Amino acid sequence: MKAFTKAAGVAIPFLENDVNTDQIAPVGGGVKLHEDYTETLFKNRRRRDDGSIDESFVFNSPQFRRGAILVTGHNFGCGSSRESAVWVFQAIGVSCIIARSFADIYRENCLQNGVLALALPEADAARLELSVLSANGAPVFSVDLVERTIEGPDGLHIRFEISEAERTRLLEGLDDIGLTLKQLPEIEAWEKRMASEAPWAQHANASSL
Repeated sequence: MKAFTKAAGVAIPFLENDVNTDQIAPVGGGVKLHEDYTETLFKNRRRRDDGSIDESFVFNSPQFRRGAILVTGHNFGCGSSRESAVWVFQAIGVSCIIARSFADIYRENCLQNGVLALALPEADAARLELSVLSANGAPVFSVDLVERTIEGPDGLHIRFEISEAERTRLLEGLDDIGLTLKQLPEIEAWEKRMASEAPWAQHANASSL
């Protein structure tokens, strides 16, 4: 997993609530990150019923086809657990998603894939949204995980909270396997000790496989 320290550039305003994973990454996409995911992102919403491109849809706007930060509403990522609903944003450069609230599973999928998912208090979210709309695609925003800050034009400065455990995982680029491997010396020492102190347990485990 790629480590995350800072996202800087364009902030994409997608200010909708209850956006589900089937909308974000419709079934039919692949199973690993690839540039083709730029086509999967909101595939069923990019065109009108007659097949023409909906120019009013934010991700069809030239200034928002790529970005570093996504700003969105309440309950983002609800629905089924679908990691491709994180990968599609990574494919267009997004490494930080800021919402008013997240579906729990989606937020965990972001964390497992190195994407910083921040839920801001209402007042801070409103300030950020106004600033992002005003900037209209200017690459003037940054989110710094080391300093725990969001910066933008006209003196925008927001401090955010994140648990130290999640912050460490992102800064060091650790998914669940990576976290486990950090304890590998302790795990191996325990296994060696148990092999000596309780060899019968080792035989029992082997025979059960």
